[in-house]
This record gives sequence, structure tokens and C-alpha cells, in this order.
Amino acid sequence: MEVISNHNWALTVGTFLPLVGVLIMLFIPKAEEALIKSVAIATAIATLAVGIYTMVQFDFGNAGAMQFVAEHDWISVIKSSYYIGIDGISLPLYLLSMVITVLVMIYSWDHVPSPGNPKAFFILMLILQTGMAGTFIARDLILFFVFFELVLLPMYFMIGVWGGENRQYASLKFFLYTMFGSALMLVAFLALFFKTGAESFSIPFLIEEGMNISRTTQIWIFAGMFVGFAVKVPMFPFHTWLPDAHTQAPTQGSVILAAVLLKLGTYGFVRIAIPVLPEAAKAWAPYIGGLAVIGIIYGSLGCLAQTDMKRLIAFSSVAHMGFVMLGISTLTSFGMNAAMFGMVAHGLITGMLFFVAGSVKERYHTLEIKRISGMLLQMPKLGWILGFCAMASLGLPGLAGFWGEFPAILSAYQPAPGLSVNVFRAYMVIAAIGTVFAAGYLLWLFQRIAFGEPTAEFAAGHGHDEDLHDVNKFEWIAWTPLLIAIVVFGVYPQLMFKVLDPAVGVTLKAFGG
Repeated sequence: MEVISNHNWALTVGTFLPLVGVLIMLFIPKAEEALIKSVAIATAIATLAVGIYTMVQFDFGNAGAMQFVAEHDWISVIKSSYYIGIDGISLPLYLLSMVITVLVMIYSWDHVPSPGNPKAFFILMLILQTGMAGTFIARDLILFFVFFELVLLPMYFMIGVWGGENRQYASLKFFLYTMFGSALMLVAFLALFFKTGAESFSIPFLIEEGMNISRTTQIWIFAGMFVGFAVKVPMFPFHTWLPDAHTQAPTQGSVILAAVLLKLGTYGFVRIAIPVLPEAAKAWAPYIGGLAVIGIIYGSLGCLAQTDMKRLIAFSSVAHMGFVMLGISTLTSFGMNAAMFGMVAHGLITGMLFFVAGSVKERYHTLEIKRISGMLLQMPKLGWILGFCAMASLGLPGLAGFWGEFPAILSAYQPAPGLSVNVFRAYMVIAAIGTVFAAGYLLWLFQRIAFGEPTAEFAAGHGHDEDLHDVNKFEWIAWTPLLIAIVVFGVYPQLMFKVLDPAVGVTLKAFGG
């Protein structure tokens, strides 16, 4: 069911507008730093304006239907078309990618990582924005794949050029892992194409035809997609690139990676793998759920072992994405809603945590937890923001994180018909224990960094005073929208659930959803 609206230019403009900014920036000399930054931020804000226009024009009463649909011939030789559209599932993520880009640009105004060259840095960020937005609106597998891969290059350079000491290793690991996953995913897409009669790569067509593929074949095709998306999520045991990438990436890279890029994998499961191959999804669900809860516990234990603040937050992402995958694996609309909400909440909260970590690094020139202490005395505002984000991340009721985790755990109590209830209830108990660990590592992090007296190294009069300033105006502008959103979605989660729910129902038609 699709609603072809007369605003079908909106998504194309919203996706490709950043590239116009890139073209303009190519002609600006490298030395004109202020102009480069202004053009980049103006482009990002204009893109967000188009996104907000799309949201205003979106028919929320019909959120389950595809809207702003545009379809044109693209590569007719391989029967791939330029086919885009947006519904209640993709709208929140599409907007999230735009909002995060704008905030990261504002933050970057006085935080361009060294070595300089802001021109290249901002150009990469705009290309990244096109890849992210495009992935969430693509309705054709080849188009999806192009956008999905487009994200790889800017991220590779961001980590490899502006990252920490081990940046070459981290960027190569990120690239090879993701390429490996994508190669298998592409094979799965091609298998799907030929098994449905080699007529079209359009997702709605494949959803109709995918039901006719034999169960064994479905399970094998699903395996290819599973690896491709699981590496991106990242699920245990494909997660090892993530802590390295996060630890070495500049703050901006970490924020975008945590807030949006990890969602491309989970979105792929929800949008492609599960609705197209329903039989295989049922066969794989217990294993996906199993890996998800292993990820929750493993990620939490990994956090408790970390000595570096950014690495700790990176491991917490493995645990949080475990909750998202657990919700998805129940194949119920309740679990899927929780997972989609969890994706957005994780984007807001973990993005915010990485912002704070970046500012801590900039002031203390280290992220080693044992060297930092007494932040509430030296920089009370930054300390309180860290505390707020830690509470949100551990799932405190009243903040956004709660509505991603609690319903995801609850959904495992009653999985979709045909899935073993006992197995999923066991997962539910394990996931619930994971929340206790989450409270453990986040409060422990907060306590060690923020409480107590400042360490001798950073005490007053030791030459670090000029660096230890509280939150500055660029940080306030970049962070305030995220902090407000965390509270608003925590107090009134219905805002997002009522958009997600109809679209989730359509996705789960094959499971009696």
C-alpha cells in the first residue's frame, strides 16, 4: 500500500542537498576556514529544513503507508530503479541522521580535529549525511546497497586521518569487516533476485515474491544478509571492530558512528531481511535472540574491564544494540516497536556520551579513567551532563533509554507464534540481569570521574588551569537539543510509538502482526 504524494521531490532534495554543499566547498580555498565552516553548517541546516518540511507534510494518520514515493528508471540493464519512499519506521531515523549532522557541525566549529584541513573534514561529513539519509529511504536493494556502502569511505578517512595513535589499524579493521559483511549481503541480494524470477530489486516486489521461495533456500539467503547487517550493528561475535573504531575516531566520527551508522544494520533487518524472508526469520530468530543476549552480557562485562572512557562507551553500544536485536528477534510488533524506539534513544544518548567524552579529552588530554577525578568540582556543568547521560543510558524511567530497554525485555516474554516461549523467557531473564550490569558500569564510570577530589595532576596550579573550562557556547548549542529530546521521549514515548506502530504492523504482516 503506497501513497504517492505530490511532494515526491522532498526526499531526493533532502538526500542529495549535502552534495550541493560539497560542490560549492570544492571551489573555496583551503585557507578560508570560516567560510568553509559557514557553508558546511548552512548546507546541513538547509538539509534539516527539508527534513522538517517532509515531517510536517507527512500524513501521520497513515504512517504505515509509504509516502513521498518517487520511482524512476535507473539501471534498466540489471532491472534496478531509483525507488524511494518513507514510512513511520524510516521517518524517525531519517530525521535523526539530519539532526545529528547539524549538531556535529556546530560542535566542530571550534573542535576541528588536528591535523587541520577543515575543508576535507566537512566535505566528508556532508557525503556521510547523503549516505545515511539515502539508506533510510531506499526501496530498491541495489540503491540501498549503494547508499549503505557510500557511508564506508568517509568514515574510513575520518578515522584514518583524524583519529588517535592506532588510527590506521582501526580504520582498516572497520573497512575490512564491513566490506566482508557487505560482500555476503550482496550475494544474498543477488540470490534473492534470481530466486524471485529476476524481475526487479524493488523491496515491495520481493516481499510479495519472497514467500514463494523454499524454506531451506530462504534460510541460506537470510544467512548472507544476517552477516552483512550483523557486522554493521555490530552483534556479538562480529563486534570487535567497534571498540577500536570508536576509541581511535575523532569525537565527530564517534558521535555519527554511534548515533546513526549502527542503526543501518538493525534497519536492514527490519526493512529487508525479516519481511522478505519470513520463514527464514522464524528459523533464525532464536539464534539472533541468543547472540543478542550474549552481546548484552558480554558488552556489559567488557565495559567493567575498560580503563579508557571512550572504549567503555563503545562496549556499552554492543550491549545496547543487544537489546534492540532482542526486540527484533521476537518478531512481534511489541518487540519491533521497542527495538525501533531503542535505536533512536540509543542514538540520542550514546551520541551525547561521545560528545561529553570528546570534551573531556580536549580538557584533560586523556581519557584514562583513573587519571580523572573530581570533575563536579572543577567543571560542574560538564559533570552533571555526564551524570544525566549515564542515567539515561542505564535506562532510568522517565528518560528515553528506558523505553528502548524495558519493552524489549518484556517482549521476549511472549514471542511470535511458532517460536519457543521457554527459550525467549530465558533470554528475558538474562537481558534483565544485563540492565543491572549496565547500572554498575555507568555509575562506576560517573563516580570515578565526577566525584571526589581532582587528582594531583589536574589540581589547581598545575599548569592545566587554562584547559579546564566548563561547557562553552558551541557545546551548549550542539548538546541542548539532544538533552531535551532524551527527556521529552522519556516522559512522552507515545510521540514516537504512534508513528512507528502502524509501519511495524505492515512490516510484520507475514507473522500475523
